[in-house]
Amino acid sequence: MKILITQETDWIKRNPIQQHHLAELLSLRGHEIRVIDYELHWMAEKKKWGRCKPQVFEKNEPKIYRDAKVTILRPGIWRIPYIDNISLLFSHKREIRRQIEEFQPDVIVGFGILNSYLAVKAVANHKIPFIYYWVDVLHRLIPTRVFQPFGVIFEKMALKRSDMILVINEGLKEVVSGLGAPPDRTRILRTGIDAGRFTPVNADNTLRMQLGLKETDTVLFFMGWLYKFSGLKEVAQELARTGSNIKLVIVGEGDIYDELQRIQAEYNLHDRLILIGKKPYKDIPALISIADICILPAYPDEKIMQDIVPIKLYEYMAMQKLVISTRLPGIMKEFGEDNGVVYVDRPEDVINKAREMAGSGNLGKLGLKAREFVAGNTWEKITDEFEKILQEAIDKRKSAS
Repeated sequence: MKILITQETDWIKRNPIQQHHLAELLSLRGHEIRVIDYELHWMAEKKKWGRCKPQVFEKNEPKIYRDAKVTILRPGIWRIPYIDNISLLFSHKREIRRQIEEFQPDVIVGFGILNSYLAVKAVANHKIPFIYYWVDVLHRLIPTRVFQPFGVIFEKMALKRSDMILVINEGLKEVVSGLGAPPDRTRILRTGIDAGRFTPVNADNTLRMQLGLKETDTVLFFMGWLYKFSGLKEVAQELARTGSNIKLVIVGEGDIYDELQRIQAEYNLHDRLILIGKKPYKDIPALISIADICILPAYPDEKIMQDIVPIKLYEYMAMQKLVISTRLPGIMKEFGEDNGVVYVDRPEDVINKAREMAGSGNLGKLGLKAREFVAGNTWEKITDEFEKILQEAIDKRKSAS
């Protein structure tokens, strides 16, 4: 198959998520993959304003799987606030049409808002099916809230015209249903785990020593982008109020990294609040191995977090780690009450809950439950199902034509 993927984030710099795993595994099966992406964080990276020319990355390093080959196409934009998204409409429209003519994809899979709408319109007069793949509620991620309703409009139009809508959990299925997605064309295709990388192992003792962790410490662990609503500031401040042996290791960068450094310095937490920064994907399993408990303390009323299940939870659980999460609806629907995830009402409650769980003597038992719950969701199985869905959509469109 020739597969064209459209998205509105940076394929190369983004940490591996659903589409990275699927695209690279499909490429290893002989399928040809091209991705149209977008330099989402150009302002955060303080890049120069002005016109950015189109770029093609044919020999980029695989994100996850050795020998995987994915070609990245990055249409030009104007690097000017707000104008960048407007210019995307024109440049991505041209690129999608060019790929239809030159690449002649068998199927297009959309992960964005604007370019998903552009793609579903572009295939209207072709025998090319369009699959709309939801791994997040994207309109909630639009930083300027006044523009979020416009995102909903584009999503609704794309959902209505899509040959198939895929979502990664029950919560997202309810969201797309509320936006008008036809039930007979909507399926759940859950997030997977890389069973070769994320497997129960003993803690990397050398790494623990390097980070100043003792055998008697209870180590909490978080990884990912440090959003303002992540709840990590509150957890760090609560950590400062306790004199226990609990330590918090945070891997990642983002909006509140500087504030976490300030809390670390202000409360003299250098040996208890350990900020590692961003690390390569290959290093993540060893870092998770040092944890006793992994955490997801996001604000429970944050709209962005209501219906999603971050891939990191599956990776935590695959490594047999108990997870403490705030009561996020999507997480509770996905994992329930007795599958290795325990819940707290507020980020501030994480430290007390961790102390309680560590003292219960049940960390091993609960970690085993977590592992058992996700063990069957390997990326190979998810890719098998995805491959069948793509072929089904292609065959259906051809027979209809």
